[in-house]
Amino acid sequence: MNRLVAVSRRSRTARSIASHMLHRVRDGVIEVTDPLARTQYGEPDSNATAQPLRAHVDVREPLVYERLLRGGSVGLGESYADGWWDTDNLTEVLRIALRSVHSRQALRNRLHERASVLIDPIARRRRPDPQRDARNVRAHYDLGNELFQRLLDETMAYSCAIFATPDTSLADASTAKFDRLAHMLDLSPGDRVLEIGTGWGGFAIHAAQRYDCSVTTTTLSQRQYQYASQRVLAAGLADRVTVLDADYRDLRGTFDKAVAIEMIEAVDWREYGVFFERMGSLLADDGALAMQAIVAPDHSFDRLKRHTDFIKAEIFPGGCLPSVKALTKAAMRDGGFALREHNDIGLHYGETLRRWRANLDRIAAELPALGLDERFARLWAFYFAYCEAGFEERYISTAQLLYATPGFSPRRASAPTRFNREPVSV
Repeated sequence: MNRLVAVSRRSRTARSIASHMLHRVRDGVIEVTDPLARTQYGEPDSNATAQPLRAHVDVREPLVYERLLRGGSVGLGESYADGWWDTDNLTEVLRIALRSVHSRQALRNRLHERASVLIDPIARRRRPDPQRDARNVRAHYDLGNELFQRLLDETMAYSCAIFATPDTSLADASTAKFDRLAHMLDLSPGDRVLEIGTGWGGFAIHAAQRYDCSVTTTTLSQRQYQYASQRVLAAGLADRVTVLDADYRDLRGTFDKAVAIEMIEAVDWREYGVFFERMGSLLADDGALAMQAIVAPDHSFDRLKRHTDFIKAEIFPGGCLPSVKALTKAAMRDGGFALREHNDIGLHYGETLRRWRANLDRIAAELPALGLDERFARLWAFYFAYCEAGFEERYISTAQLLYATPGFSPRRASAPTRFNREPVSV
């Protein structure tokens, strides 16, 4: 059957609507080839000094237009995973899309901010559910330690690294991230450190080995708990690192310092107060909490906390990106903390994601043996590119934050209040 005849009237209508939307594209060029035509949308950014964004999209299934109109970023990502469309540069397609969408978000942000006065008190009635939280965490992190061993570097850090140069290895950049957090906390021998969100044990082991700390670390992921426990034993650190499979709300004891590395994104916005109240009760009077968090801009937080995008739908169920303002308000009100340091490292996440995606491409042939099919590979390629586009376009960022009790007095002389924001590229 001729490809033109195979396109239904409904798909043609959806295509026409999508085409109208694509004609709004600015600051980039997308060339789309589908069964009906080859069309160019957008124009280069006349003010750009770098190479203009440009990508070609090949639509293999005309139903993709309906899916995009119905589901937004969810439909776009799922249809890519299903092989309905492909491109020569996935990240640039998503960066151009973000530029086009971002220019129309200001009004929505203001409306959501005003509506929050009425909506938030009702939304806060949702009861905390530790079992739901555990299911959400395990849905992602229990995919298999074998997968993450292949995706990540030897530190097994699954968070934004800090690159000194474009040639810095991912492992060295991950270690630099650990050291930056340790420096913020002024980690010293004998410190009792609490880590919320073990991951695969990278920071706990680093803090014990390099800073001679006693670390208690906890995770809701069974796979991570097993892996980190074995890793601690293999490193001969059982006397200094305790790995728990417990919810942070159930912890007891007193600690000198605490750290949470890209863990707060799994905490619902309604429970920030609970989180900081618990941290305040677990820390000594002279304690401090260092956090690394993927953050939304303050002005977008009220909209994004209620919006289900591709990441919430397909990658991190129950996830919520905080804003620095939302975190700091809860930290002061419920935990008695003051924000002492704020370092923006968001521009380093693009490079981190590019390294992970390169690893994903490299291990593609190994995925079937792990029980993961081609759709998974395409879904995660979209996930990495989607996030990379967000960081490169400053739609989201990453912050290292130090929240301190009134008695916290670090022995180090001083610390910068801002970190290098320059992009790293290879």
